[in-house]
Amino acid sequence: MESLVLDSERVDDLQINGLKIIQHPDKFCFGMDAVLLSGFVKVKEGECLLDMGTGTGIIPILLSAKTKGKHFTGLEIQAESAQMASRSVSYNHLEEKIDIIEGDIKEASKIFGRGQVDVVTSNPPYMTNHHGLKNPNDAKAIARHELMCSLEDLIRETAAVLKPSGRCYFVHRPFRLVEIFTLMKEYKLEPKRMRLVYPFVDKEPNMVLIEGVKGGGSQLTVERPLIVYETQGKYTKDVLDIYNIDKE
Repeated sequence: MESLVLDSERVDDLQINGLKIIQHPDKFCFGMDAVLLSGFVKVKEGECLLDMGTGTGIIPILLSAKTKGKHFTGLEIQAESAQMASRSVSYNHLEEKIDIIEGDIKEASKIFGRGQVDVVTSNPPYMTNHHGLKNPNDAKAIARHELMCSLEDLIRETAAVLKPSGRCYFVHRPFRLVEIFTLMKEYKLEPKRMRLVYPFVDKEPNMVLIEGVKGGGSQLTVERPLIVYETQGKYTKDVLDIYNIDKE
């Protein structure tokens, strides 16, 4: 098992079903947004899921434990990240349940075929090329800025690979919500469920969780807010439940 972990990498405990994940502290590591998305996603028994831009593979690995889905695939354009995610899959003996594919989101419908997937998830880059400074570390820059694919690329390919009535789940920033909904409607992904995430009860939301249905009817449910912290450094019960941590 240790041979799967390279020098300078670490193995983090995911606190569910004994699962662990390999990460490099100097590269892009998964954040709270991916974990919160895993708590928002619904995968039914027997369904197959595609995670677009899977990074470390955190979402497929978590959902393999949290849901009764049949199979999970992570698509990742960065070779180093894809290889690390594959090693995490092997570390957890999940090779029969999870595949990691190195490839481009913009080519997803060519890679997987049109109308073949039950569920799509994505924790995409939040910033366009015009938002802020790019991190000189390529892995972090690609994860945070739309350098390799745009929001429209993601939504177009999501709609293409989903089966009729298939579902998609995104975590993003509230300031792009109008753009997200406009593109979803354009590509016949009807927004059906939304939950805003607030760092503290008296602060503005800094994340939004979205569910869409391919070809769904027009009706959006706005769920109650998700508050991350009760006080500085102390998670709320909702967040502890998503992380699968008992509250003392």
